Amino acid sequence: MSSNREIIQQNRAATRALDAFDRRILGELVANARQTYADIGSKVGLSAPAVHDRVKRMTAAGTISGTAAEIDPMAVGKPFLAFVHVDASGWGKSERMMKLRDFPEVEELHSVTGDCCVILKVRTANADAMEKFLAQVYALPGVRATRSYVVLTTYLDRPVQAEVTEDWPEAPLPAG
Repeated sequence: MSSNREIIQQNRAATRALDAFDRRILGELVANARQTYADIGSKVGLSAPAVHDRVKRMTAAGTISGTAAEIDPMAVGKPFLAFVHVDASGWGKSERMMKLRDFPEVEELHSVTGDCCVILKVRTANADAMEKFLAQVYALPGVRATRSYVVLTTYLDRPVQAEVTEDWPEAPLPAG
């Protein structure tokens, strides 16, 4: 039995590769999805109808999966951000583990390799609420341990970017 992810990947393989115009259009949409096609077109060097056609094609292909509003965590009372690494016996992707996504505090849930099996991005009102969430995690069968990393300052938080680094520097970035 194939997973939905495999089916989606197979369907996307048949679509045409993104070109530089597509990537610039995607970059503009990520920066501000409320722009008009004319505004985007003037920034990327295409007409509004050409931008519309490309956006329509990328939406049909699944490259653009939707638009979303960015919410200020402080405005909704969730300033406390932590990444929680969950160590569980067996495979972490149990039906019960996946139920954690039902909590609105869970922003991301990833099955990973390494010293844990699941990584969660969790945003709560405060440390007390985080402790109550962790109690829910520990109530899951097989959970042996968690490691929580509380965020003090966020320097970069952005959605998937359309650009791709083609030429990586030969040496690491210089200090200072």
